[in-house]
Amino acid sequence: MAMTQDMRWLQRYEDVVDFIEKNQRNPSRYDARERGRFLNWMKANRKVMNRGEMKPERVEKFRKLLDMSEQYRRKNQYGG
Repeated sequence: MAMTQDMRWLQRYEDVVDFIEKNQRNPSRYDARERGRFLNWMKANRKVMNRGEMKPERVEKFRKLLDMSEQYRRKNQYGG
């Protein structure tokens, strides 16, 4: 069965949440893999939400992710 766009969004959302919880930090913009998989997704979705174009069922989840991200905003992203 092919994944729907909603299923893909939810999978990426859960991947980002898992990453932040496991590493106790946000994805690093200095690591190409983290930037490509997580950071760019977060930035793109933040833009969509700020334009008011995000599906309502995604907004609440994404806000929670941003809140979680905010808690780690000041953490050293070099893993130190």
